[in-house]
Amino acid sequence: MKKSKAEANETIRRLIEVARAHFTEHGYADAALETIVAEAQLTRGALYHHFGNKKGLFRIVLESVQQEVAARVEEGASKGEDLWEQLYLGCRAFVTAAVEPANKRIMLIDGPSVLGWSAWREMDANNSMRLLRGQLQMMKQQGYLSPVSIDAMTHFLSGALNEITLWNAQQLDHQQAMDETMKVMSLFLDGFKRRAAEE
Repeated sequence: MKKSKAEANETIRRLIEVARAHFTEHGYADAALETIVAEAQLTRGALYHHFGNKKGLFRIVLESVQQEVAARVEEGASKGEDLWEQLYLGCRAFVTAAVEPANKRIMLIDGPSVLGWSAWREMDANNSMRLLRGQLQMMKQQGYLSPVSIDAMTHFLSGALNEITLWNAQQLDHQQAMDETMKVMSLFLDGFKRRAAEE
């Protein structure tokens, strides 16, 4: 009997949910497909049908993590009262979300190594970087930024955010690392704000 679209979607959702938990806890290399499909109460055939293989499953899990982090960035930025505060809060939300245990290993550690930097950067460009570019473009249009290349600035800030997030993920005292990160981020953006105002 052919499964309905709703049943197929539920199968996919359940596999992603279980796989995400296993990739988070064990990492990509040590996450066993047999264990994932058994816990999801599905067959390897169902996994292969929907995702092709383990790497295909991981790609979809990573995409879902990227999308969740982007949603957190958008939500954080929306709380700002002006465009500069929105930029700061969006950057803060990115770092905070990316270093959470449910996201960190999949997004920062295994993502680039399993899929390669090109695929990882493409996903980043479609999610958090897309929001960053949109915010900077809006700031430029409204005269908050001097006439600089938005593409260059987007990659500059995105690279800094990715690097500081990786640094945070490696620190033993996470709270101290986060406090230091936010202080540096605030100092950097405040300095840039003053420079823009002077110009």
